[in-house]
Amino acid sequence: MRVVIVYDNTIYRKDLQADWGFSCLIEAENIPRILFDTGSDGSILLSNMKKLGIDPNSIEEIFISHAHGDHTGGLSDLLKVNKKAKIYVPSSFVGIVNNRMIVIKEARQIHENVFTTGELKGIEQSMIVKTDKGLVVIVGCSHPGVKNILDAASKFGKVYALIGGLHGFNEFDVIKNLELICPTHCTMYKAEIKKLYPGKYVEGGAGRIIEI
Repeated sequence: MRVVIVYDNTIYRKDLQADWGFSCLIEAENIPRILFDTGSDGSILLSNMKKLGIDPNSIEEIFISHAHGDHTGGLSDLLKVNKKAKIYVPSSFVGIVNNRMIVIKEARQIHENVFTTGELKGIEQSMIVKTDKGLVVIVGCSHPGVKNILDAASKFGKVYALIGGLHGFNEFDVIKNLELICPTHCTMYKAEIKKLYPGKYVEGGAGRIIEI
């Protein structure tokens, strides 16, 4: 499995642009190419994708974690280019209406090794990818709470990794049993997480590629 961070508050590659928001590309064997969230600005999203060698038309599915603009702002520009991608949105999603949208309310399997937690606390869904090492959980902002997300994900197996925004998260014991932690975007306590779990911590930023 490969996760490519396309959009983030910070940059890992100097030729990319940082901006408030989050998006990453999910690639794994026998599943479609999935773009998780779309950042705040379509021009930045598409520019970073181009520099990363990601053809917008190669995106087969789009997974929107929640309806906040820093995760959906690039969607309309992406859909102007990509006319075929299936779009998974939480039931609280408002705005763009598209006949390729699939509304998610409850936890469910999307593909053989891909799941959604369902919309937790009426605001946000997270993606779960099953790998040989365990479950990789991709989050937008973790508004429902990291513990709630991990508990929901653990119904599908043992969680190995957590990647994405951890807004307001400071219950650090919750992640002690994970093997890989990549806090991005709105995470307020990156330094504390890195200090507590130096061997598990992975720096994020646009252009970061995580191989699992």
